[in-house]
Amino acid sequence: MIRSILVLFILSLNLNLSLFSQKSTDKYLIIGTYTSGANDDGIYVYKFNTETGDNSFVSSIKTSNPSFLAISANQKYVYAVNETADTTRFTVTGYIAAFAFNKASGTLSFLNKQESGGKHPCYVAIDKSGKWVFAGNYSSGSVAVLPVKPNGMLDSAKQVIQHEGSSVVEGRQEEPHVHATFLSPDNKTLYVPDLGIDKLMIYKFDNRSGNLSEGNMPFMITEPGAGPRHFDIHPNGKYAYLMQELTGIVSVYRILKDGSLESIQDISGLPREYIGPVGSADIHVSPDGKFLYCSNRGESNTLGILQVDPKTGWLTWVGDQSTMGKTPRNFNFDPTGNFLLVANQNSNDIVIFKRDKQTGLLEDTGKRISVSKPVCLKWINVE
Repeated sequence: MIRSILVLFILSLNLNLSLFSQKSTDKYLIIGTYTSGANDDGIYVYKFNTETGDNSFVSSIKTSNPSFLAISANQKYVYAVNETADTTRFTVTGYIAAFAFNKASGTLSFLNKQESGGKHPCYVAIDKSGKWVFAGNYSSGSVAVLPVKPNGMLDSAKQVIQHEGSSVVEGRQEEPHVHATFLSPDNKTLYVPDLGIDKLMIYKFDNRSGNLSEGNMPFMITEPGAGPRHFDIHPNGKYAYLMQELTGIVSVYRILKDGSLESIQDISGLPREYIGPVGSADIHVSPDGKFLYCSNRGESNTLGILQVDPKTGWLTWVGDQSTMGKTPRNFNFDPTGNFLLVANQNSNDIVIFKRDKQTGLLEDTGKRISVSKPVCLKWINVE
């Protein structure tokens, strides 16, 4: 009798451990898109297995042009740009929309939205405390700070900073175009690439008041016509990387104690034989800090793969990988770093690659997620 009870206990324990193990490999993939058709919802939620790359649709919610997303640190809230320029009584503006996320069901609930402080917001970020949201407005070249209420809802913008200037590329750089709002890991510095004026703006951030102020180094000037777009910081916090949209150059910086930057390298993120039109987009360092990847649009439709020297931050070209689709925008690693997912906007799919953590190279798994005009990928834990 005792032996039978013991056997049942062991079987039950093994079953529970198996279920826990299986559950821990699942993550929610949150997908932001451009909406153009009546059947386009906007934000989609999928469940993704970090061991196999298998995925399944969970839910969706309608919202206009949620082309970039931010997840709160507690993973209870999702913030999305509404990349529009709607006419209101007082202004022409886009919006930032707030949603509550239910982990049990994998569903989003709309909370509210606020004006983004400018036209066509294309980037949103949230600070570590969850109290402040930053909006980058592309068409008007401005950055805004919006307070977050305790229930996750947004208040109206408390600060809007308007950039000024222009640069040399006709049709792209006649005026400022803010393209990202990237907060440093210590929550003290906001880096704002501005494609229109060829500057990486650097702001001090006070997380008590929510105020942005000019940094000790107010900005880094890039090569004329480079077009600063997206930005990432190495997991060790010592080095930063800037993707230049109009030239395909990755600029490498050493981060100083006050958040200022020191330039140490410029290297192309494009395939070495490529001579077509340039339209580089996103940039990310792998979770292990060993490799940097960048997406190239134009007619390239590739990911550049570069190895990172952890002692110097210096990049060395490894190779490139076709994204197996058209117009790769945002891409992202799953939380384990086992897979890299690419959002191909104009082929309406997300391609799932297996990542070799030793070489940095990518292998097409053959697995796809079919979504209309995907452009942003974020993650939330299931448990």
